[in-house]
Amino acid sequence: MRISASEKLEIIRIVEESELSARQTLIELGVPRSTFYKWYSQYLEVGPEGLLVKKPQSRRFWNKIPDEVKEVVVEKAKLETELSPRELAFNIIDTEGYFISESSVYRILKSYDLITSPAYILMSAGNAFTNPTKQVNEM
Repeated sequence: MRISASEKLEIIRIVEESELSARQTLIELGVPRSTFYKWYSQYLEVGPEGLLVKKPQSRRFWNKIPDEVKEVVVEKAKLETELSPRELAFNIIDTEGYFISESSVYRILKSYDLITSPAYILMSAGNAFTNPTKQVNEM
């Protein structure tokens, strides 16, 4: 359960005005010392506004490919359509100075629907061998 800013401020006032030590007061209130001192430092730095409940900030992942790099990959792929994702990755490494793996290039191109599926020749299994053997151990 989250504690509101007014409750945090009240706890800070109780601890400041208590005749007991801060440790004893916090034990009686059931508030961890680390939590209290985090609130108290925010209160001293910013004031009562520092005790307001803040929304968690969205995290930026360390391995996320930036949108600018994705745009470069798509532009290069549209300009040089004959290059495979592997060749395109090496081209970007050489010309742009940014390392990107061929699998990342493939995923980016696939998400933009720029990967064409190769023309496969499907082979079906036959009912019998085309060159059946006539003797034992014959290849």
